[in-house]
Amino acid sequence: MESIKTELLNARNPDEAAAAVPRAAALLREGKLVAFPTETVYGLGANATNPIAVARIFAAKGRPTFDPLIVHIADRSELPRVLSSSALSDPRVSALADAFWPGPLTIVAPASTAIPELVRAGLPSVGVRLPAHETARALIRAAGNPIAAPSANLFGQLSPTSAAHVAEQLSGRIDAIVAAEPSKVGVESTVVSLLPGEPARLLRPGGVPRELVERALAPFGPLLGPAAPSPSDAALPAPGMTASHYAPRARVRIIDPASPDLRNLSRVALLAPDDATLARLDQLAAGLTVVARAALSEQLDPVRAASQLFELLHQLDEALRVDGDAHDTILTTPYPEPGLGAAIADRLRRASAER
Repeated sequence: MESIKTELLNARNPDEAAAAVPRAAALLREGKLVAFPTETVYGLGANATNPIAVARIFAAKGRPTFDPLIVHIADRSELPRVLSSSALSDPRVSALADAFWPGPLTIVAPASTAIPELVRAGLPSVGVRLPAHETARALIRAAGNPIAAPSANLFGQLSPTSAAHVAEQLSGRIDAIVAAEPSKVGVESTVVSLLPGEPARLLRPGGVPRELVERALAPFGPLLGPAAPSPSDAALPAPGMTASHYAPRARVRIIDPASPDLRNLSRVALLAPDDATLARLDQLAAGLTVVARAALSEQLDPVRAASQLFELLHQLDEALRVDGDAHDTILTTPYPEPGLGAAIADRLRRASAER
């Protein structure tokens, strides 16, 4: 695609944000693309009610149109612009919004007619979220419209948790980047489907642990997993559900430390859940060239691990790029899955999937 000039709009303090947010909002109203910070990862935003602007998201990311977008709002009063009246009358929607908004939870429910088909990947439902990040909400309010925003990266590649990550992948493809502090949660939102006549389903683990969602929905029935997979060319019910996703340029291999498969490895970077596992990985990799190593937390701390996951994957991927080849690998181990660990484990599995 033709290269365009990408503006960097600093919003790291209130004075900078006072200038950056109105400029970014004006671009969104013009149908342009703006990357902006949220508490989960950086998003790539367009006016959610402008089909032409939304189409530019898919072009800039190289994103297939079967993968729907999440719509971001600044206040619950905006929900009627995004969800249908039937969705708004579902008590489960209110229960989750009361419990987790603002925050890293996306609700998938029947869409308002104002939401273009492309946002929804042709489905009758749409994902909606009210982010906790103050700059994100200020931008949505200033733009005057809900913002459709997937992660601000090339499709399938590592998610961005800083403005620098966005610039590396999308500079020259989008109109502006609002640069604020790195994302604190560090993994994408939890996505829950609430379709009429169906049980609630967890479509994607994320920043709100499954156990908390189950507790909030307990009066209304169980929380199931995703339905059986649709044909490969069918629309996905939520983003982040392709088998290979969140992937660095280097291969990722998840090994069992008790019976490690180190075949065809020579040059690696090590990523471990904690310091003790990193020491064990170091021992296992004694015969290999280790160019970098990192632990997601000193001890098993899933909150800190999630906040660092994509940043450390970016760093290890960069370390392997120096004189690297197709066999360079980020070597890691399974992450324990209770609570927020389920989202970390999910991202690592998808990063390691066959591409």
